Amino acid sequence: MIRVEDVNIHLGEFTLRDINLAVDKNEFFVLMGPTGAGKTVLLEAIAGLVPCKRGTIHIRDKNVTKMPPEKRGVSIVYQDYALFPHLTVRKNIEYGLHFQKIDRGEAGKRFNRLVEILDLGHLLKRLPLNLSGGENQRVALARALMVNPPVMLLDEPLSALDPGFREEIRNILKGLHTNSNVTFLMVTHDFADALSLADRAAVMNDGIIEQTGSMSDIFQRPNSTFVADFVGMKNLFDVDFNGTTASIGELQIELGRIPDNSHGYIAIRPEEIVLSKERLASSMQNSFAGTIRCVNDRGFFYEIEIVLNNVTFRSLITKRSFFEMGISEGMDIAFAFKSTAIHYF
Repeated sequence: MIRVEDVNIHLGEFTLRDINLAVDKNEFFVLMGPTGAGKTVLLEAIAGLVPCKRGTIHIRDKNVTKMPPEKRGVSIVYQDYALFPHLTVRKNIEYGLHFQKIDRGEAGKRFNRLVEILDLGHLLKRLPLNLSGGENQRVALARALMVNPPVMLLDEPLSALDPGFREEIRNILKGLHTNSNVTFLMVTHDFADALSLADRAAVMNDGIIEQTGSMSDIFQRPNSTFVADFVGMKNLFDVDFNGTTASIGELQIELGRIPDNSHGYIAIRPEEIVLSKERLASSMQNSFAGTIRCVNDRGFFYEIEIVLNNVTFRSLITKRSFFEMGISEGMDIAFAFKSTAIHYF
């Protein structure tokens, strides 16, 4: 459905370099990465709002690289909604019809269906100024979908919403994707959004794509230190491999398999590290004892930093477990993790 091949873009001092990306028909694909990585620039290049210096963009097997935005068959929704403040909800939704040749009867059916799905019937006479954030986002989605685009581009559509509205719009997007033939390409930095919605994803950094794959691959099997850190692999160590073990200085970690190289990295998600006041069962291939250096409140969880041989491990535990174990800084603690929880590269 969307093919980006060897695309290079220069905007002032910022560049996108040799971007290659393929999004399948009816897929929900997510672009992730830190602020300034180039996610929105790539989205706008696909939409035709930013010119390519080199490379090609194909949509539905058609080379659209030099086509104007209105000829590409895409709709784009921004995080600030970009609604026309002087137009009612109805007029905003219908606005795109001025540029599309759509049968009036078909347009009416589509309008009614979108109004029903997005629960906008009671808002049609209001102006955007009198709507909540979630309502404005629903209107923006309806306006974009009204022209029946084969491709929907979403630029951080949930980031400006409070948690309640975010969950609402996330569920709406999931339903729209399931019940339509639209291909979704969304930019987000929120892992919950990506995990809830995406079939596949790409991680961008400083104008390049670091990794593309399924959500499971990216979160469990990052292929670089940047991706590992970005997706929350907080236990990331530079190691030497020897047989089935990885050495962090004098500390030996059992991998359970033999890596192809002699030097590299291991990464362990913090939720994979189990804590106990007593030595853990031998079924855990890697069982150690260390000292709690720091406790960080992360909302629903606590992040516990444990030091052993000048190596810091990070574990996440629930608040209930935290209080039941009586955890405090400076206390000794046992911790363990399975060899299958270790990713190496």
